[in-house]
Amino acid sequence: LLFPMTLPPTIPLWQVAIGISFGVVIGKEIFGGTGRNILNPALTGRAFLFFAYPGNMSGDPVWIAVSKVKETVVDTVSSATPLAIVKLVESGDRIESVLSNADYTFLTLLTGRYPGSIGATSALLCFMGAGLLILAGIASFRIVVGGVVGVLSMGLLLNLLAGESTAAWFSLNPLYHLVMGGAAFGIAYMATDPVSAPGMNGARWIYGFCIGVLTVLIRVFNPAFPEGVMLAILFMNLFSPLFDYFTIKVRLKKRIVNV
Repeated sequence: LLFPMTLPPTIPLWQVAIGISFGVVIGKEIFGGTGRNILNPALTGRAFLFFAYPGNMSGDPVWIAVSKVKETVVDTVSSATPLAIVKLVESGDRIESVLSNADYTFLTLLTGRYPGSIGATSALLCFMGAGLLILAGIASFRIVVGGVVGVLSMGLLLNLLAGESTAAWFSLNPLYHLVMGGAAFGIAYMATDPVSAPGMNGARWIYGFCIGVLTVLIRVFNPAFPEGVMLAILFMNLFSPLFDYFTIKVRLKKRIVNV
């Protein structure tokens, strides 16, 4: 169910079928099936589509409609996504002002009234859903809180390093990192996957924090991938067993010392 929510509404259905098949077979079954996969299957499928069919996953052709019909009834108005606009902002300009001039205020970004993937635009609804999952005992609040803290911490650190000649991303308000793109959706629903995430509580804090930090770093230092949460989660999935291993090792050392 999460896989189609990460896709743009204009993607061909046959590509959706290929993507979910790749995610299930390569991201799940090849590791032994349900409960044994180390990668998030939904994000594995999305990553495959992102690199195999980039023209249908992101960019202006996906979000900006071009019609050759001169006389037509306007049903909706399309525009570039906030992340696509931010990528074009030059050094010395304020991203917040550029977004506001494009009618992307903070409230608009928070509520999700802008072009984006089907289920990933409204940060407010994403975190509300995360709260319900946490109350139901399905998701770990440690991963969610760790991810949010990681995003805000990295954003604040970049603010401190910002100068006149640095990229505009450096001076962006850290809260904007949470409400733009799929950061909120990824932290709330993808990072909390109980199979691919660490099982130890201490490891979950580190896992979530690293996802938040990597999301911001990929956005700022790699303009080719303005949406960094997908790669951040998949990369941290690979380190989940290692986080658990060292967490258990530290706990065992404490027990030995106390004996």
